[in-house]
Amino acid sequence: MHGPLVVVGSINTDLVMRASRMPQPGETMMADGFAILPGGKGANQAVAMARLGASVEMIGRVGDDAFGGLARTALAESGVGVAGVQTMPGMSSGVAAILVEHNGENRILVASGANAHVGFDDVPDALLHTASMLVLQLEIPIETVYRLIETATVPVLLNPAPAIPLAVSRLRGVAFLVPNRGELAVLTGMPVTRTDDVVAAARRLVRAGIGCVIVTLGPDGAVLVTQARVAHVDAPIVEAVDTTGAGDGFIGAFAATLARSGDVDNALAVAVRYASLSVTRHGAQASYADATCFFQSTPTS
Repeated sequence: MHGPLVVVGSINTDLVMRASRMPQPGETMMADGFAILPGGKGANQAVAMARLGASVEMIGRVGDDAFGGLARTALAESGVGVAGVQTMPGMSSGVAAILVEHNGENRILVASGANAHVGFDDVPDALLHTASMLVLQLEIPIETVYRLIETATVPVLLNPAPAIPLAVSRLRGVAFLVPNRGELAVLTGMPVTRTDDVVAAARRLVRAGIGCVIVTLGPDGAVLVTQARVAHVDAPIVEAVDTTGAGDGFIGAFAATLARSGDVDNALAVAVRYASLSVTRHGAQASYADATCFFQSTPTS
């Protein structure tokens, strides 16, 4: 893989508050802290890739507000190419309100803003045929995602998040589909409680024409399913303080490692370790280690 990794997706600003628990309906609580941080699934994944040394181009849209400028600067400072990030006059940027409990669990509410206007024509045609990989999520219009999948001649990685029903017939040819357990359930309508259930559901998607399904399982690691085999990678035991962006870190690390080595099993193992390290830190992009820090600090079981 010689071209850049190309991420087409959302660029948000995260408004994060932390508390001992989530408030009940009608209840007002005092938060323990507040932070404004760069986020968005697309931007998060791009930053994780760049932190691990990959060449990355981000395609997306921001508004002409202060959040848009902050998001663009954060991407550039992380080493992500931003020539494909458009600013929309008179439009707000994407924003996510995130509540984080002390145990690391989170609740997220997203206002799409400019992300809702990312279109197929935003992606230069050359990148659809020369990128190392095209990486997509579902915080941009679904028709844009479908058309990119159907047009690209390079490997496509789709993170079907946030979970919405999809026309699986329009996902044929996706090289890597990377859902979490809940997203897999929405895609297939099948139970996903046990690992055997996850494998059965993933196999249904493989039979539908998807090359490889990788299901992230949080503290249980990840499982890879293809026509030929099933592989499970356990996660190291860590003390989670914030799970925000862990799945995006996983995808960024997987894509960056695969682009460098071409070894899917190695990429899967690195991605599990990278996501595990990220949950020991606060924030999404703020939790992503660079290559030197990651390989020195990788947690072990």
